[in-house]
Amino acid sequence: MSTGALQARTLVDLLREQGHGPFTGVPCSFLGPVISCLEAEHPQEYVIAANEGEAVALAAGAVLAGRRPVVILQNSGLGNTVNPLTSLCHTLRLPVLLLVTWRGRPGRPDEPQHELMGRITQDMLTSMGVRNEVLPDDPALLAQRLDVAAEHMDTTGLPFAFIVPKGAVAPYEAPAAAPAPAAGPPLMKRAEAIGHIVSAMDPDTLLVATTGKTARELERDWDRPQNLYVVGSMGCASSVALGVALNTPDHRVAVLDGDGAALMRLEAMATIGRHSGTDLCHLLLDNESYESTGGQPTASAGVDFAGIAAACGYRSTHDVRDADALRAAVLRAQADGGAHLVRVRIAPGSDPNLGRPALAPPASAARFKEAIAR
Repeated sequence: MSTGALQARTLVDLLREQGHGPFTGVPCSFLGPVISCLEAEHPQEYVIAANEGEAVALAAGAVLAGRRPVVILQNSGLGNTVNPLTSLCHTLRLPVLLLVTWRGRPGRPDEPQHELMGRITQDMLTSMGVRNEVLPDDPALLAQRLDVAAEHMDTTGLPFAFIVPKGAVAPYEAPAAAPAPAAGPPLMKRAEAIGHIVSAMDPDTLLVATTGKTARELERDWDRPQNLYVVGSMGCASSVALGVALNTPDHRVAVLDGDGAALMRLEAMATIGRHSGTDLCHLLLDNESYESTGGQPTASAGVDFAGIAAACGYRSTHDVRDADALRAAVLRAQADGGAHLVRVRIAPGSDPNLGRPALAPPASAARFKEAIAR
């Protein structure tokens, strides 16, 4: 019998009591409370992954080491798991337990980028040989189904997935933590940084914005035909921008990227660097968090993006923290031409009343194509 949403701690405790762990994955707001619980109460058991395919491979390694790992992912990221699930876990018979959120569930309102994947989530898992069912919201029933999942994985050597609907897990109240000591002047918020970027760059610049709050803030404050708002496809905005730049040599091109998105598709920097003569200003807004899914940390704090870009062949790199340095970096990059990286250290947080994009994705793409053709 249903008792309402599961408490995150209840779900984590049930999994751990039945021998499951470690946990790895990429956040979704539906499972954000679970990740927050793991970070607060079992940090040694949670590994931040840059993308969902990496998480499955990490879990496969944990199986080889005798563990029963759990992979946490949004169903939008199922595409990233196809190869490791089908050619690694299936081939080597390495069973991993998946918690897959159900964005775009048929009959439930959601964003347009989730509609198709929401419709095919169950069929896609089944096609990959992954037995799946909806996560029970009753702890006693969940314990029983975890036994079934474990037996299935032990018997077949194949993965098992619980599909997690919206609201299946209740919010998690983390224990109060001591505030971190201030380190220098306060950082800009993302919307402020975007404003300085747009006002500094050539007004005809073609500007590609990554998914999430970056695209939403750009549309709200600086909407223009030369903007493309990439919804979904996390990590692909910089590659989209390079594709535009390679094929529009008469235009300046820039991309508003995020730390989580850049880490998800880090290989994009290698390709951009290989084409360093192409006019592309890569602006990486880094707040060290997956803010759109609840502020879970990324791994960016320990990553030298400027060093990576330089090693990949970018013409220059900048690591900035204030408005004056940001504007100067944008102006210099556009004056010099070629591929340049500007890492912008920003503070987490955004307007709680930030709305969803007003422009439909196909309309955004059509308008952008018209702006290029003019």
